[in-house]
Amino acid sequence: MRKDRIIYSINIEDVQNVAQQDLGRELTDSELKIVEDKIGDQFDWFEAIASVISTHIEQHEPAHST
Repeated sequence: MRKDRIIYSINIEDVQNVAQQDLGRELTDSELKIVEDKIGDQFDWFEAIASVISTHIEQHEPAHST
């Protein structure tokens, strides 16, 4: 698999849907820029990836015979 393949992304429509629900309006271009610049700081990417591996991959590994 290509190493530069994007696994998950958030687009402007996603952000505007949340803004509409939370604020009752869409964000301006300058507000969208703030979200774009800061959203990555809100996620613990390592923990999210490790959690998925632990929950959905490690438990499905075949038992190793000794």
